[in-house]
Amino acid sequence: MLTVNNLRFAWPGNSRAVLDIPSLELADGETLFLHGGSGSGKSTLLAAIAGVVAIDPGCLRVAGTDLGTLHGPARDRFRADHLGIVFQLFNLVPYLSALDNVLLPCRFSRSRRERAEAGSGGVHGAAVRLLDHLGLGDRALLTARADELSVGQQQRVAAARALIGTPGLVLADEPTSALDADLKDDFIDLLLAECRAAGSTLLFVSHDRGLERHFDRAVDFAGLNRAVAGEAGAC
Repeated sequence: MLTVNNLRFAWPGNSRAVLDIPSLELADGETLFLHGGSGSGKSTLLAAIAGVVAIDPGCLRVAGTDLGTLHGPARDRFRADHLGIVFQLFNLVPYLSALDNVLLPCRFSRSRRERAEAGSGGVHGAAVRLLDHLGLGDRALLTARADELSVGQQQRVAAARALIGTPGLVLADEPTSALDADLKDDFIDLLLAECRAAGSTLLFVSHDRGLERHFDRAVDFAGLNRAVAGEAGAC
C-alpha cells in the first residue's frame, strides 16, 4: 500500500531537509504506529503521503501510484479517492451536522461514493452505519452541529469521515492528543476494528508510546528519518 524510497523534502526557502527517509513500507491491511517527538517531521511525512506537498518522482508510491508524478488537481483527486485522514484538530465543518461531515468525502470523490453505495446500499446508510459503530447512532447526535458535540464525539465523527467509502490508506495524525487514557484506548480499538472491516491500511502517528501495543508494528521516527539526527544534507 505504501512504499517510501529515498524520500527527501525541504520546505521552500530552506536548504535543510525536514525528511530524509531511506525506506519505509506498509503492506495492504497493516496497522503501523509511528512514534516520535513534536517537531520531528511526522506531520510533514503525512503531508507528503497525502499529496499536500510536492515531492520528487520515484520516492513515494501509494497503492501503486507514484505521487511525485502527479501535479495539482491530480494529487487532490488521488487523495480524495484513496486516502482517509484523521487530523489532530479534526477539521470538521462546524456548522454542518455530524452526518453531513461524514458524507463530505463522497461529495468530492465519485470512487468513494460508489464504494460506499456498493457496500451499504447507499451513501447515507454507509455514514449512519459508521457513526453507529463508533457510538454515535443516536438521531440527536447524527443531526447535531459538529460544534455542539464533545471533543470525543467530534473525534469519532472525524474517524467516520476518514473511513467512509473504504479508502485504501487511512492516515491518523495525533488524533488522541486531547483525550484521557480510557477514551484513547476505546477510540483506537474502534478505529482499528473499522479499518479491518473495510480492509484499509492504517498509519497512526503519535508521540504517546503507550498506544503502540494496539498495532501490528511500531516504528521510531527518529530512527527512520535521518534528518532528525542532522545527517541529511541539502534537499
